[in-house]
Amino acid sequence: MLTPTLIFRHPLRLVLLLAVVLMMGTGEAWAQSEEPAAAPAESSLGLDQQVDQLFKPIADTWGGIVFFTVPVPGMESPLPFVLILLVLGAAFFTIVFGFINVRLLPLAIQVVSGKYDEIEKQGQDIPKHVEVYEVDGDLVDTIRDEGEGEVSHFQALATAVSGTVGLGNIAGVAVAVATGGPGATFWMIVCGLLGMSTKFVECTLGVKYRDVDDDGTVHGGPMYYLHKGFADLGLKPVGKVLAILFSIFCIGGSFGGGNAFQANQAAQQIQSLMGLSANGSSGTIIGLVMAALVATVIIGGIKRIAKVTEKVVPLMAIMYCLAAIVIILMNVDKVPWAIGEILSGAFTPAAGLGGLMGVMIQGFQRAAFSNEAGAGSAPIAHSAVKTKYPASEGIVALLEPFIDTVVICTMTAIVIVLFNSEASFVWGAVESKKVLIEGVPLGGVDLTSAAFDSVLPGFRYLLTIAIILFAFSTMVSWSYYGLQSWKYLFGRSKAADLSYKLLFCVVIVIGSAVSLGSVIDFSDAMIFAMVFPNMLGLFLLFPKVRQELSAYLEACGKR
Repeated sequence: MLTPTLIFRHPLRLVLLLAVVLMMGTGEAWAQSEEPAAAPAESSLGLDQQVDQLFKPIADTWGGIVFFTVPVPGMESPLPFVLILLVLGAAFFTIVFGFINVRLLPLAIQVVSGKYDEIEKQGQDIPKHVEVYEVDGDLVDTIRDEGEGEVSHFQALATAVSGTVGLGNIAGVAVAVATGGPGATFWMIVCGLLGMSTKFVECTLGVKYRDVDDDGTVHGGPMYYLHKGFADLGLKPVGKVLAILFSIFCIGGSFGGGNAFQANQAAQQIQSLMGLSANGSSGTIIGLVMAALVATVIIGGIKRIAKVTEKVVPLMAIMYCLAAIVIILMNVDKVPWAIGEILSGAFTPAAGLGGLMGVMIQGFQRAAFSNEAGAGSAPIAHSAVKTKYPASEGIVALLEPFIDTVVICTMTAIVIVLFNSEASFVWGAVESKKVLIEGVPLGGVDLTSAAFDSVLPGFRYLLTIAIILFAFSTMVSWSYYGLQSWKYLFGRSKAADLSYKLLFCVVIVIGSAVSLGSVIDFSDAMIFAMVFPNMLGLFLLFPKVRQELSAYLEACGKR
């Protein structure tokens, strides 16, 4: 378990953790100092509602900090700075690396298919102890290119994709297109393509600065390239603080958006399909089953996680995309119209959609929040790959936003556009993330389900299976992200390992049984708080990526 000795071995990390908690508490105090609105008697609220109400001021304050807005010329409303940072950062890396997202996409497919595996055997090894850094009194070497690692290129990609391909691809895209109109689809694709370049940079750094234990266990991610990479630049104290902050944010995100939200949505789908009451014990039972299934996977570490995701991810992606393709083929006569609506709506949107910038924001926001390029989660999974060349995995990572956004999100968007060819609802007429269809408010999963069900009756059964698979794979991947951050903060002991995994499984049960909206909102903000330390690291360390890319392209004979 997490003992006081384990915690106090890392005083600076504890101080920063407490600082974040106190900052949230201060936000709550500010909120409570205002005139409170009339609220229902506490006795009339359930336990989950009481917790949700108590946590709301904290979530609102933290969300206001992370999603702070800045004015943009030509726009009526200010934009979240985190969105601007992600989109402009992706555009910057795309230009700096010569449109690597398009130029090396064929190479990415070749690498993940194993065409260049022989290079790993013939490449020149660099001695294991070339670079040594001191981490809290311990000497830790940076494993650079001896080919050490735990999973294959495909397994690393599958694990990372499973962490991003989730309910956002089904529910979030439907809301984004309903709000921004068909044109949002075009900008979503553009942002997905740009995000490929960011993934390349962060995943290359993830492998370059990873640690490998004597038993071959890999530890990697932004916390390591921030710590060690900034030490290379003579900024070790700054890097250490950023690494600790990133780890705290990642742990928070892993418990909410990567766990409780996924479990809650999966449980609701099962309850709806089977006609179970949401107020009974069914949620707890479903949560216990899901927790047991997740536990059997995560106990085995990244190797078992990779073995599961390499099977689940292709299955769920192919199953969902095939259903979408069937819808498209059955409406093939409307496809030219749909493409025309997407292209015209991207540049000359209809009235009521917020103008060109409003449509762009809907597309950019959904893509950026879906593929998580720049958030720093994917490098944690990709760092476990078996390779001698860090850039090889960065190139493989190009495929992640392509699969998540350009393929799966676009499939959902096209189905929604085709569904509304008969004007089932009004583009932009969205309230509480829902549109009115024949007087019934539908949003998220329900809207996507209605779109598919209109052509494929009974699709809700297939959708339930897809949601369960999406939720399961996302929880499995995020458990690994959170665990690596937990170990960075509290050490790599078995006690630290088991403490986190136990907490993670408990949260699955809680998330399935109760709806804690404010807690989930807080956790989502934690995920996007990861962007700030991570993107700062990418901007300062990308010259290192240039060197690694040159070395790998030379080895592949692509120079």
